[in-house]
Amino acid sequence: MRAANGLQIWISQLDRRQYALAVGFGIGVLGAGTGLLIALLGPWLAIAGIVGLLAGLYVITNISMALYAIIGIVLLVPFGVFPVKIAITPTLLDLALAAFLLVYLFQWMTGRRGDLQLAPVHALIIVYVMWLVFAFALGLRHASPTPAKIRQFAETLLSIGMVFILTDLLRDPLVLRRLVLVILLAIGCQALLAIGLYLAPDSLAEALLVRLSRIGYPAGGVIRYIEDNPALAERAIGTWVDPNALGGALATAAILIAPQIVARKPALRWRWLTLAIFGAVAIALYLTASRASFLAWGAGMFMIALVRYRRLIPVLIAGSLLFLLLPQTQAYLDRLSQAFQGADLATKMRIDEWTDSLELIGRYPLVGVGFTGTPDIDIYTDVANMYLMMANQIGLTGVVIFLLAMGGVFAYGRRAWRYAQTNPDVAAIHLGFHAALFTGLVNQIADLYFFRLDFQSSITWFWLIVALCVASSRLALEAARKTAA
Repeated sequence: MRAANGLQIWISQLDRRQYALAVGFGIGVLGAGTGLLIALLGPWLAIAGIVGLLAGLYVITNISMALYAIIGIVLLVPFGVFPVKIAITPTLLDLALAAFLLVYLFQWMTGRRGDLQLAPVHALIIVYVMWLVFAFALGLRHASPTPAKIRQFAETLLSIGMVFILTDLLRDPLVLRRLVLVILLAIGCQALLAIGLYLAPDSLAEALLVRLSRIGYPAGGVIRYIEDNPALAERAIGTWVDPNALGGALATAAILIAPQIVARKPALRWRWLTLAIFGAVAIALYLTASRASFLAWGAGMFMIALVRYRRLIPVLIAGSLLFLLLPQTQAYLDRLSQAFQGADLATKMRIDEWTDSLELIGRYPLVGVGFTGTPDIDIYTDVANMYLMMANQIGLTGVVIFLLAMGGVFAYGRRAWRYAQTNPDVAAIHLGFHAALFTGLVNQIADLYFFRLDFQSSITWFWLIVALCVASSRLALEAARKTAA
């Protein structure tokens, strides 16, 4: 503020000639910078860069916009990186998280924020974070970390830190409702992108996605097929690169949206638009051909019906029967059947990975092998099951701590639910986030993206869901206390 006032005073003291020279110099620098940007990146990326710079300047002055930027990047350009390399090449998510944390800390340093709001479950999450750090440090005896691995681990810790920051930040149900609205619109746009690229000719879809190579996306071979076989059906990927990672995001988002359709006070005023977004997300999820995500979505829908809307159980049963009988879904049902029988190539590979993972766990059961490498050349840590992958890297002890933390989130949510269900401002939101967390945990039985370090957007999305579960529970309990008072 003092710097801005000093600049205003300095400008006001300039005579006309000096003022004209200053304005001319500013215009010249701006024009030269714009020309250089166009020469380096091309007109469209240059325009996007300028708009991004202006948006960035606004984001670092508004914490809500910084949070919306994180959600937009996670759901729309999850693997984007800054297009210009200076010393390092940060991801767009890095920049958004850094801006958000910077604004939040500035609010504390300037006295605009005080009285830190936390919940009892945060103690379990702190223990989990401490164990992650311990496992990372212990794993250094097996291999030295690369700069990328250190950055990804730091990003993971920052993503988990969102659970603490958002619980403190979201003190008004209206702010939480606006956040849900942003999520609705962002995931709706991603669903339309995924459907549009899936329906487009492969050459056109490839050409469009390759344009994102300027911001760190693959420069070719982006179209994905079942079992990576072009002779089989295509899989929707949107801008998520991997169809299974997209499937996990869509499944959890669809469950988050579902209670809004029948809520007494939905986050989006037009209920028909909420239903349309839900339909688009469900279609995009189906087109990813991610069987784990699809089954997890079904489990989440039945959880919502059992907890709150039991009248929807016959509708879900009827929908399931229709899915079983429609000719258009028979190929999908055949793949589901093959998965349960372990008959297709993808499932056989998963079973082999699970077997190898159990061997690793047998050798290093308590603390795992860490994140930087394995001590033996015949073992590896990446396996298509988040819980087995956790056991590989942070040991069975870490898995138990993680499950206790998730159990704590649900226990805190259950305590708050008796008050939330009578509060139309948070009822659907509270139920939606907890059902989304349940869906994500089920989904990761056959996937790993909510823990795999090089899929930071998936990790951030998961911990955002956890954060909003805790924040919605705290808001419901706070509203109940105020009512009682």
